[in-house]
Amino acid sequence: MDFSLTPAQLELQQRTRSFIADKIIPFEKDPRATAHGPTPELRAELVELARSAGLLTPHASVELGGLGLSHVDKAIVFEEAGYSTLGPTAMNIHAPDEGNIHLMEIVATEAQKERWLRPQVQGLTRSCFAMTEPAPGAGADPGMMKTTAVKDGDDYVINGDKWFITGAEGATYCIIMAKMEDGSATMFLSDMNRKGISITRQMDAMDSCFAGGHCVMKFENVRVPATDVLGEIGRGFKYAQIRLAPARLTHCMRWLGQARRAHDIATQYARTREAFGRILGKHEGVGFMLADNDMDLQTARLHIAHTAWLLDQGHNGNFESSRAKVTCSEAEWRVIDRCVQIMGGQGVTGETIVMRIFMDMRGFRIYDGPSEVHRWSMARKIIDGLGKTA
Repeated sequence: MDFSLTPAQLELQQRTRSFIADKIIPFEKDPRATAHGPTPELRAELVELARSAGLLTPHASVELGGLGLSHVDKAIVFEEAGYSTLGPTAMNIHAPDEGNIHLMEIVATEAQKERWLRPQVQGLTRSCFAMTEPAPGAGADPGMMKTTAVKDGDDYVINGDKWFITGAEGATYCIIMAKMEDGSATMFLSDMNRKGISITRQMDAMDSCFAGGHCVMKFENVRVPATDVLGEIGRGFKYAQIRLAPARLTHCMRWLGQARRAHDIATQYARTREAFGRILGKHEGVGFMLADNDMDLQTARLHIAHTAWLLDQGHNGNFESSRAKVTCSEAEWRVIDRCVQIMGGQGVTGETIVMRIFMDMRGFRIYDGPSEVHRWSMARKIIDGLGKTA
């Protein structure tokens, strides 16, 4: 495989890198970057900057106003965007919107795209994806879903509770996963202001990088017309895989940028801070951690590149995206953990952004499936002869 970048990719990489450094990083201490994510006002300001730079929603199709990036192109751009905690928000490539945009482009009808997707690609609206439920409902095991959808004339009536719904506060529309009477699952589209949909509370979380935070939602006799079914009835779990396989990988891309940012800060600290008669980096204990960081960053980048290349070749990528999700989330977590250790007291305070990255990143080993679930899924496929080892 040739991992060298084309001239067009190099130009896009440098343009994104300069945009993040010059326009977005200065906003990181803005008080509108709250514990529950950027406020709508801050998000709107950042989105306008990305629009002016020609970098808004770059993963969307050219027809909808994006740049039509391939998965490999996204790996380059999303890493650069992730170098700032606000970069993905500015460029409209944060979760869950990035994954919802990808899913909607593939599955939604033309009428649904015009109603919900086009304004979202333009950065005018946000969305959420309501699948996870409190116990005994669906968590890591989606088959335990308790939210129901019952046919009633030309409508479906939805009842259930959801939680950990990222971005729900302030979202314009929601993709709702519900169980049908035959036990299959279906996705439904709904405006968030539809009668029966309520946000009962925002959940306090370690991370603070997602616009709208994480919410608990209730659906009480929500009537959704049949025209607002996303895709086909009973194929919700299949569509979830269309969404989740690439979304796991884009998480890896964005967090790689965060890990690289922390490593750069820790490296500079190790070059200038002195202890016991020499700069920190000259002590093997610190130098070895920096070397390990470099190896973990490169390991993550290669896994991302390989998996992105496979997706671009038409592979479904479920096995490979699970492998990349585990490998990258754990490698990138090791990087930021070492950065905190290298920086000592500086690493556990808000004096630099390293502490913020540390808090944001810990959830990555859980989002889109905990590492243990992915290992279990991979093991089953390996035993059945379905796993890929190259």
